[in-house]
Amino acid sequence: MTTNMNKNGRVEAALKGDDVDRVPVSAWWHDYVREWTAADLAETTLEAYREYDWDFVKVNPRFSYYAEPWGTDYTRYDDRMPEPNTVAVSDASGLPKIKAVDGTAGAFAEQLESLELIASGLDGEAPFVQTVFSPLAVLSRITGSTKAVQQMMQDAPEALEEALGAITETISVYSEACLDAGASGIFYAAVEWGSSEFISGADYDRFGRPYDEKVLEAVAVAPFNVLHVCRNNNHLPRLLDYPVAAFHWDARGEANPSLSDIRALTDRALMGGVDHRRTMRRGGPADVGTEAAEALDETGGRRFLLAPNCSIDPSSPEANLFALVEAVLA
Repeated sequence: MTTNMNKNGRVEAALKGDDVDRVPVSAWWHDYVREWTAADLAETTLEAYREYDWDFVKVNPRFSYYAEPWGTDYTRYDDRMPEPNTVAVSDASGLPKIKAVDGTAGAFAEQLESLELIASGLDGEAPFVQTVFSPLAVLSRITGSTKAVQQMMQDAPEALEEALGAITETISVYSEACLDAGASGIFYAAVEWGSSEFISGADYDRFGRPYDEKVLEAVAVAPFNVLHVCRNNNHLPRLLDYPVAAFHWDARGEANPSLSDIRALTDRALMGGVDHRRTMRRGGPADVGTEAAEALDETGGRRFLLAPNCSIDPSSPEANLFALVEAVLA
């Protein structure tokens, strides 16, 4: 074991599979009240970083920001996710309205300002990544409906591809700007489209993969790009050729591959290990410690970053978060 590593060195070594003094650890969640301005998002992000002494920061912005530049309006709440109010496009007839927009203006500019504030607050002490939804996931936030996009695949596949291309152009520019703002990479999230419950493998190859690849190509120089695949019955084994430094998914989800399953298939780093719903929210510190220990054992603590398997509920007990940290210090 290497001793006395700083956070940047620890994360870099973990991603490369080199020796670490201990496994890096982090967690993230929404702050429904303070995720609506650049300054507030930066403040709540940095507060959590300092409180728990994370090794890396995954910025967790409001998910509606991806849709806002195209005109979809969301209603905000103080205790839950925002909900679509007026959607810019509701069915295939509206797809031609989706054009590329400036990936450095509007809601994107607000996020970039927040990243600059976070970078300033971290002052090089730890790496951070910005959450970026895939073009398919952005479209289902523009429409406010996964079902609407599924129907578009049937009704107007060519028009859908045009719209996805426009979104991809925008998200690629924005993702590059995230790096310029100080991020070490992007946390690229397929969200519901990472699951066979919402899209077949063949449809993902047509409507997902080509656009994913373009966004990831735009940030290929970044050292800390992460692919996050959500939900149960996920498509992760099909996506292991994606050019990222780490894979993050619900390794405890129904019909999902385990950490050891994916370890046997890739030499990239793995992230996660602890159930984000049941254990982090409703379990106790001992439960968190048990799952963390299992994850460390399953991966051997090499090429591994400990974290919940997805964003945790904001009501998750502080004791469970401290238990997550303690698991890598023991």
